[in-house]
Amino acid sequence: MPDFVQTAVKEIEDQLRILKDEASRLEAARAALTGGPRRRGRPATNGAARTSARPASRNGRQAAPRPRRGGNTRANQALELVSERPGITIPEIAKAMKIEPNYLYRVLPRLASDGQVKRDGHPTRTLA
Repeated sequence: MPDFVQTAVKEIEDQLRILKDEASRLEAARAALTGGPRRRGRPATNGAARTSARPASRNGRQAAPRPRRGGNTRANQALELVSERPGITIPEIAKAMKIEPNYLYRVLPRLASDGQVKRDGHPTRTLA
């Protein structure tokens, strides 16, 4: 059985070597056609071409990036709740928004530093 494993490993290594050579040739051809470097970003560590994590669409092209929602959506929701209910606590805001409070512990200090909310002496309480 060990001979079988060694043979299989050797065949896999040979195939990988062939594929790496092919990938290098394809990258060189792409660079020649586009007149530029392989691509932006970090170079592949093993010399092999990397594939995108995004699935391709039906026609083989890469799917378009999803549009982002409006910036600071959660922050705007939190601001609205604070203005409606001055003195509301972060856990209460989280419950009303149906999210975990840990997100708000990152968002609200930014709003406080921008002067949009003001904290009172209580560590979780905010004022409009």
